[in-house]
Amino acid sequence: MTDPLHSDLLALAQEAARRAGELLRDGRPADLAVAATKSSPIDVVTEMDIAAEKLITGLIAEQRPDDGFLGEEGASSAGSTGIRWVIDPLDGTVNYLYGLPTWAVSIAAEQDGETVVGVVEIPMRGESYHAVRGGGARATGAWEGERELACRPPAPLDQALVSTGFNYVTAVRTHQAEVAQRLIPLLRDIRRSGSAAVDLADVAAGRLDGYYERGLHPWDLAAGDLIAREAGALTGGRPAERPSHELAVAATPAVFEPLQRLLEDFGAWHD
Repeated sequence: MTDPLHSDLLALAQEAARRAGELLRDGRPADLAVAATKSSPIDVVTEMDIAAEKLITGLIAEQRPDDGFLGEEGASSAGSTGIRWVIDPLDGTVNYLYGLPTWAVSIAAEQDGETVVGVVEIPMRGESYHAVRGGGARATGAWEGERELACRPPAPLDQALVSTGFNYVTAVRTHQAEVAQRLIPLLRDIRRSGSAAVDLADVAAGRLDGYYERGLHPWDLAAGDLIAREAGALTGGRPAERPSHELAVAATPAVFEPLQRLLEDFGAWHD
């Protein structure tokens, strides 16, 4: 049985993600411009990232004023309840800036440091993914009703479709390209969507056999990692470690270990 608190947190996360997704989808200005940069001149923030985070944190704070926040666009507070919201208001900002459809709103709730609720809203697909720890993962979309998610059936690594992403720091992305060049002959193929949250949702939905990336932050990972795990995927970082800024890996049980081992051998976690 789902903890009533977790059910309440899920409902609030879903409402916040839905409203933020509608704001981003319907309110995107024709002359959308870069508001700031982060790690490099190509790692951008738009006015809509900021507006979406304000909407999410404002809605949650109205109902749960004593919770903590960690948001990509600056929301940060410790709170006093043991609950912290980890928010990426617009994962895939460059896609959004260019009018590409692969972007998402990602909201997770942590309880005493452990992720217990995750929601990934993908407005341009009309899809919403969610999970509660121990309760499985589900999604709504163009199909009828709510669908229970399960990752893909077992397949050998050479038949695996794997997604990745590239950092915005030139030296890091150059090394990531070298790792991908070594990896691609050993796989069915590699994809690059531009949104970690979407990739993790796609692992959960059985659209990918695996995903890996270096340089992610907690807000990139928190919701999607839980959704992938609750759909039966394995997630981690370097061997025996949790997903981290060094490396995040999510894959079907058959693909996870050999993919993780290759990434370790190829030094995917360092320059």
